[in-house]
Amino acid sequence: MFTTHPVLGDSTNTAPVASWPLRPESLSASRARRLVAGQLSDWGLESLTATVRLLVSETVTNAVRHAPGPIRLSLYRYPIALRCEVEDTSPRAPHHSPARDEAENGRGLELLDALTDSWGSDPTRDGKIVWFELALRGTSPAE
Repeated sequence: MFTTHPVLGDSTNTAPVASWPLRPESLSASRARRLVAGQLSDWGLESLTATVRLLVSETVTNAVRHAPGPIRLSLYRYPIALRCEVEDTSPRAPHHSPARDEAENGRGLELLDALTDSWGSDPTRDGKIVWFELALRGTSPAE
């Protein structure tokens, strides 16, 4: 069960949603990229595809690396924002730790900081949800 979050000023919290279970395995990041690309195309949000694919890849990869159980990926299409949530079974919230220049990983939160309008992590009964939002600038609401 997902918690309810105000989304960039939207007080109704109603939106078209797409949600998929993912296995805690390395192939889940590539599956997540395909799923969001298809859904964004269905919603007419192709201009966000590259950014969302990158951020979903990062958040799903972190869930696979740090959570022992199932993962759920959800997209919410609000009139003024797209919200992505990755739910996992680890209670540990993401935290910034400086990545060394030669490091192969450790830059996911920097990407979230740089590319989203907002992001965060909320505890759940069984773990946490890492979420991010992108404002829908210049797009019309889904029909």
